[in-house]
Amino acid sequence: MNVGTNGTQGATDRPDPARLQERIRRERRLTLLINVRSRRGVTLHRLARASFEAQGWTVDAEYLVHDPAGELPELLPRIAAEKPGLLVVGSGDGTVSHVVHHLAHSPTVLGYLPLGTTNNFGRSLGLPLRLPGAVGVITTGRVADIDLGLVNGRYFANLVSIGISGEVAGRTPHQLKRRLGRPAYAITGARTLVRHKPFTAEVRSGTTTWRVRTHQLNVANGSMHAGTAIAADASLDDGLLMAYVLGGRSRASTVRATVRQVLTPNHPSENKGYLLGADFTVSTDRPLPVDVDGEIIGSTPIEIQVVPEALRVMVPAAQA
Repeated sequence: MNVGTNGTQGATDRPDPARLQERIRRERRLTLLINVRSRRGVTLHRLARASFEAQGWTVDAEYLVHDPAGELPELLPRIAAEKPGLLVVGSGDGTVSHVVHHLAHSPTVLGYLPLGTTNNFGRSLGLPLRLPGAVGVITTGRVADIDLGLVNGRYFANLVSIGISGEVAGRTPHQLKRRLGRPAYAITGARTLVRHKPFTAEVRSGTTTWRVRTHQLNVANGSMHAGTAIAADASLDDGLLMAYVLGGRSRASTVRATVRQVLTPNHPSENKGYLLGADFTVSTDRPLPVDVDGEIIGSTPIEIQVVPEALRVMVPAAQA
């Protein structure tokens, strides 16, 4: 399947995962990109490289990103054009969303070190959150195909959000994230909710149309939101997206729905009233920022679709 301008090769043109896995283990070479502005990247980037080299791997190139918004638009196309066999990225969800946009349908395998605040993508992949374990997945794990989402021509890994999250993404101080981790978002979210006005959204998928009044609407490709599982059947490789709202028009309902979401990670989506589909069209009663994996990429209306098996990534060997 060929989708988007960056997917220059279809999935059928790429070597199968087993062949890629064998080649990666045989060659033991990688390109390393670390966002040193991410929560743990600043302290762990040297240890990350040393961990690979101590196991006999060769780091062909190393890129330390200090200003993701300023550096990644030029850097990522250049790295993708070089087609490294294995690109290891240490970052949070915002950076990895930029990375997957450029790796979609490419022959490069992504190895991921979750060094951010919520690490939704790493959690969706079942990766250890501590550096030694994540390095171990890359050196001894297996290559797997996973889905990506596509929103208005932009590939993404985990989640598209509309509502409070768009304001929280822009207002949460970087130093607060580095100091507190995930609670930094909760603090900023609580402050934002006091002033936030609800919006009306129309969500269409196939023959189903939702019309909702809410403070928060999400469409997920991955299985995690705010570091918590979305639903028991959410997955990165099921060929589906999952739409859901957190509460209704009242602020109190948003708080209750958020708490309920945290307390029911193992409930199936059907029991939660979530909507599954391969594509969604979302419009709102006023233009609202669209938050894609923690980065604002535009405003509503939007079209979202799932792109099956668009990315190859290292996952734990024990995963089915």
